[in-house]
Amino acid sequence: MTEAFILDHRCKSYPQGSPPRSPAEIGGNGWNVLADDMAYPLAVLRRSALAHNIAWMQAYAERKGVVLAPHGKTTMSPELFALQLAAGAWGLTFASVFQLAVGVEAGACRAIIANQVVCDADLDGLDVLLASRSDLRVWFLVDSLAQLSLIEDWARRRRSPRRFDVLLEIGIPGQRTGCRTASEALALAAAISRSPCVQLGGIECYEGGLARCDSEHDAREVTALVERVLEVARQCDRGGFLGDEELILSAGGSSVFDLVIPLLRGEGLSRPVRGVLRSGCYVTHDNGQYARFLKALERREGLGSSLQPALEVWCMVQSVPEPGLALLTCGRRDISFDIEMPIPVRHAPRGARAAAEAPAGWKISALNDQHAYLRFDPAAQPPRVGDRVALGISHPCTTFDKWRWMALVDDDLSVTGAITTRF
Repeated sequence: MTEAFILDHRCKSYPQGSPPRSPAEIGGNGWNVLADDMAYPLAVLRRSALAHNIAWMQAYAERKGVVLAPHGKTTMSPELFALQLAAGAWGLTFASVFQLAVGVEAGACRAIIANQVVCDADLDGLDVLLASRSDLRVWFLVDSLAQLSLIEDWARRRRSPRRFDVLLEIGIPGQRTGCRTASEALALAAAISRSPCVQLGGIECYEGGLARCDSEHDAREVTALVERVLEVARQCDRGGFLGDEELILSAGGSSVFDLVIPLLRGEGLSRPVRGVLRSGCYVTHDNGQYARFLKALERREGLGSSLQPALEVWCMVQSVPEPGLALLTCGRRDISFDIEMPIPVRHAPRGARAAAEAPAGWKISALNDQHAYLRFDPAAQPPRVGDRVALGISHPCTTFDKWRWMALVDDDLSVTGAITTRF
């Protein structure tokens, strides 16, 4: 497990006069968000929703006959990694060797780097990590002969006997990395099978870029991708390009993960298949983009409910300078805004120790570095200076990277602990 991280006044929103404490010790302080014990803005995770999401996603994967390797880049939190692994996750996913090192410290023994590894320093780092743990297994993505040549050149110059595990990535024209055509993918698979530096462990894709939150469109486009990836896998199987172990088939967005299940089952292949789902944002979910996608998934799957938003950023009304406008103590430094503006979800008047749903007409129209512009009906009861507002988010990844720690809270907003991040 990673070395203990100590929270103190150098961490945003940690009380200036409080002594340093470990995340596990914070629950003994008797703090409550609505007692204003900590400075605003304050990022919190609701324990009940967090536990629900981890258990729900694990049960979903088991029900579908696949395994989870949650994407660690979402949170980069050793404490959350440990919870996901303890709940039964097969492994973890990362986007870089740096991130992988954090996951290894947190106890991961299987990992996918869902990205290309190309530079000497990263290949060196991966080699060091693999040498340090005999039980560690890591697969990374390869999508070109040029990348394979770089790996082989590294091995020659380092005189390394290391044989890296890799996954062949199938991409989508106009989008991110990955082989664009089946012929390109098969030529690369054949070259990998001849290389002394890598061994092909399976096939991978990322379907999230196809999704539009339109079930008819999403099912059609993702199914076409699934069929394309499966055909490459079958041809690799027939061509003898795969190793002797079970074949990994992996896909990974957090928005339409139900639609890639047919890929992860690997029908028509001659060898055992390990279907690996890499969803990451499920751990906290959100109130925006992923909430909309999950409603569509619930309809497709016939579910009454699924994930719950666990992450909120609490802030205070600092000024009501004109009718219809309040300024909040939260800005671009504190909360996601890459997909859409934060969403007011709860409100606690000044001095209140209980929160209610935010009025339906409240909306964040803009963010500055340290301010949020809360718009409201000028004819309605306005928020007052000193009121507290909880903002929900769209896309958890870009809120986590703004905090070195987040408070864990019960449903009454009592602080019971904390998690830390390693961005």
